[in-house]
Amino acid sequence: MEDINGSSNAYSNCNFSMEPFIFTNQTNCSSPPWSHFPDFYFALPIVYSVICAVGLTGNTAVIYVILKAPKMKTVTNIFILNLAIADDLFTLVLPINIAEHMLNNWPFGGALCKVILSIDHCNIFSSLYFLTVMSIDRYLVVLATVRSQRLTHRTYRFAKTVSICVWVLVIIIVLPFTVFAGIYVSPDDAGNRTSCVLSFPSPERLWFKASRIYTLVLGFIIPVSTTCVLYSVMLYKLRNMQLGSNAKALDKAKKKATIMVFIVLALCLFCWTPFHLSTVVALTTDLSPTPLVIGISYFITCLSYANSCLNPFLYAFFDDSFRKAFRKILECGP
Repeated sequence: MEDINGSSNAYSNCNFSMEPFIFTNQTNCSSPPWSHFPDFYFALPIVYSVICAVGLTGNTAVIYVILKAPKMKTVTNIFILNLAIADDLFTLVLPINIAEHMLNNWPFGGALCKVILSIDHCNIFSSLYFLTVMSIDRYLVVLATVRSQRLTHRTYRFAKTVSICVWVLVIIIVLPFTVFAGIYVSPDDAGNRTSCVLSFPSPERLWFKASRIYTLVLGFIIPVSTTCVLYSVMLYKLRNMQLGSNAKALDKAKKKATIMVFIVLALCLFCWTPFHLSTVVALTTDLSPTPLVIGISYFITCLSYANSCLNPFLYAFFDDSFRKAFRKILECGP
């Protein structure tokens, strides 16, 4: 998706909201950076299609397993379910992004433009927010185990309530992007091709920077800082506690879930950190659209998209219940 504003300033004319870098010397917004390098035109749809196929299959399987098997209805799994739903929603709209890329045009109308851009941005926030909630949950479980306490409020119903609250929060955060999303026709394009963009009011450059800082702070700095503090405190408490019966219980049942959440979080950070760090680059430097820079830009975008299809493999590898359920699906079918 592009972020293009109707100013005569080259910087504000050609901003690409879902791509990491902004190319300030680009003068024709109807021609995205990859149009000057045909290799990217053919490579990106292939990568996006693989992510779509793998992500849709894997996350749908996760959703099916959790909803179908009574033993899978746990507090941790309800958060995993919502994470899979968020990833599924994103992979469902990838074909439309592929079509826009191939056509170099947006023929789907203004309403669908707002929906697609909103889901694109929901993907930025929802993954880390649900992983932050999962980290808080694991912290409370470990803390209660160390103190030999029971978490009476930690129920399946409470987890569903928390999940609804997370979705409401994400929708509120994404709402400004929905408002600014719309159809843009470049005055420099003789073919009157349209783009689905974020069109900011004047001064466009200030609004653009504000949107990037807004995404960086709410979508990365706050959730990552929270999870880092939680896991640091958790590891400190585990290293300093006495190895009694509680520690043994933690090592058996709860340690596996804690490790799985940590690894899923680490994978998410691996996929999304370059995207958010590139925001700093976009705000502080002026980059020319060379093949190397464009290649890095699209690699970072593809890496962030790939996060939506990798989690099911982690569940199958680290969780026996998921592995058995996936195997049963493959053997017997739904």
